[in-house]
Amino acid sequence: MGALLAISLLVLGGIFFTIVYFAIKYRKGSRADRSRPITNPRKYEITWTLIPLLIFMVLFFWGARLFYTMNVSPSDAATVYVVGKQWMWKFQHWNGRREIGELHVPVGRPIRLLMISEDVIHSVFIPAFRVKHDVLPGRYVTTWFEAAKPGRYHLFCTQYCGTDHARMTGSIVAMPTGDYERWLSGKIPAAENDPFSVGRELFRSLGCASCHGAKGEGLPGAPPLQGLYGRRVTLQGGGSVLADENYLRESILDPEAKIPSGFQALMPSFRGRLDEEQILALLNYLQSLQGPKK
Repeated sequence: MGALLAISLLVLGGIFFTIVYFAIKYRKGSRADRSRPITNPRKYEITWTLIPLLIFMVLFFWGARLFYTMNVSPSDAATVYVVGKQWMWKFQHWNGRREIGELHVPVGRPIRLLMISEDVIHSVFIPAFRVKHDVLPGRYVTTWFEAAKPGRYHLFCTQYCGTDHARMTGSIVAMPTGDYERWLSGKIPAAENDPFSVGRELFRSLGCASCHGAKGEGLPGAPPLQGLYGRRVTLQGGGSVLADENYLRESILDPEAKIPSGFQALMPSFRGRLDEEQILALLNYLQSLQGPKK
């Protein structure tokens, strides 16, 4: 990224220098030689058009690649569930351990934040990691970062969210991997409280298994859930959608919004019956359902 910035500044400086140089040299009243005007400027026009075009196309694709790298989390990133609400940040690790206002992470490992708001728009801002992302009610958004060295780093909400907006702060605590593993296992929640177990129990208690099968294999009249996450789903009326977190959440709260092809709108809505943390737990369980091995 530093090299890209340096080249961009070099090109910018060259353009400004050229403009200022010729503006001064050929200003009104100067003694610059004007006795040999250019009669066929086409070769010069082509040159000064193509060379900058090639330079800027290289910079564009270089920058686009960096933008993609910055916005798409690595495949080995650890996912942390984040729920923003007036006026606090709630975090949950993969093993179910929860934190409020403070997030512990290991140094040298990418951390993917899967975020949603329970009320109004918030915004996660971690200045030390150059991370800022709006957190929206009603849909999941993601961002990621990687701590390079141990320390405590500020966390802010930068979207005005009400009376105590200024108090919606927190900390990111970056720890060596060994210390983090000991911290994570130091207060292990009961096994039945980890996101997978909570989601599995919700799947059973809400009656999901009666239509989709005990293991999400699908029963007559209901689509199978095994291997659904990350797959494209063909919809009624044509078109398709990627079965990501937002699609699964929408299907739970508004099952008639996007109906899979070949099925009827029989599923009831669970809007108002589940809070955001329960939905995240249910999604965690649905993502774990794998299709039959071939």
